[in-house]
Amino acid sequence: MTDLQLGLLVLGAAAVVGVVAYNRIQERSVRREAERTFGSAHSDVLLDEEPAEPVLQGVSIEEAQKEKVKEEAASPSDAMPDERVDYVIVLRTAVGISRAAVLEAWRPIEKRFGRRALLAGSEGSGWRRLVAGDFGSCTVLRAALQLVSRSGVIGEPELLEFRSAVETLATRIGASAAAPEMRPALEAARALDKRCAEADVQVALHVVGEFGEAAVAAEVSAAFSERGGPPYQVARRGDGLTLVLDVPRSLDIARSYEAMARMAAHLASTLGGRIVDDRGNALDERALAAIGAELEPIRRQLSEAGVEPGSPLALRLFS
Repeated sequence: MTDLQLGLLVLGAAAVVGVVAYNRIQERSVRREAERTFGSAHSDVLLDEEPAEPVLQGVSIEEAQKEKVKEEAASPSDAMPDERVDYVIVLRTAVGISRAAVLEAWRPIEKRFGRRALLAGSEGSGWRRLVAGDFGSCTVLRAALQLVSRSGVIGEPELLEFRSAVETLATRIGASAAAPEMRPALEAARALDKRCAEADVQVALHVVGEFGEAAVAAEVSAAFSERGGPPYQVARRGDGLTLVLDVPRSLDIARSYEAMARMAAHLASTLGGRIVDDRGNALDERALAAIGAELEPIRRQLSEAGVEPGSPLALRLFS
């Protein structure tokens, strides 16, 4: 081999290495950009680098994310202050105070903190939420601010603002206020947030193909004609449909996933499409069953943390 041939060989090898390195850098750059655009506050603990095995994927379809905004907000109507997720201040009065007067004083706090703020009262026979139109009186109040959600743990300045506002309310209605220490409450909230992050998973099944708009609309309408609607979200995407199950917000995870998988199979069969994951890998019955098997450890993990999937507490935490 001549020096010229050897030199050309070396240059060719260097060019190949350069192209591979450039592609790898571009791939990482695109992945980081995608994560910034579509990623949630919590990582998907079941997201796998290997496409060979079926895995649970974080939702990456913009339409599905928009659909989630329509879900029930942070505080379900039956939610009550809970020390596991809320910072709770207890207010006591020597004599009963009307619920209407309390709500009037509470209104600025509710306006400032929105549905993260809860107020419950008791006159000695159990607790219930204070809502507009309430009559009667109460002698004990529980003013609460939600500390943990999918956005993470609130900051100390915001918690201090809430505590100060409630203490001002107590003075206004002539009540004493007993507030817990803030630092231990925030530390407990961070620990809960960490445990919940490990179980914050969404399952996305995509049914793709060349579908007519009318056929898709008819199938989606049929799905939502069920009593109470399906336990999953359905969203349109450019080449088909996306079905999304928000695992910790599902009351019966296994049954909800089975219902979603059946619907995906039905849609694929009826519309002449196929079921794929976020990377476009085909999902057959075996792959769908494998995904379902991964959900039980998540349910168990939530239960062990004292958060039953689909419960009012879970709906608040994973909002």
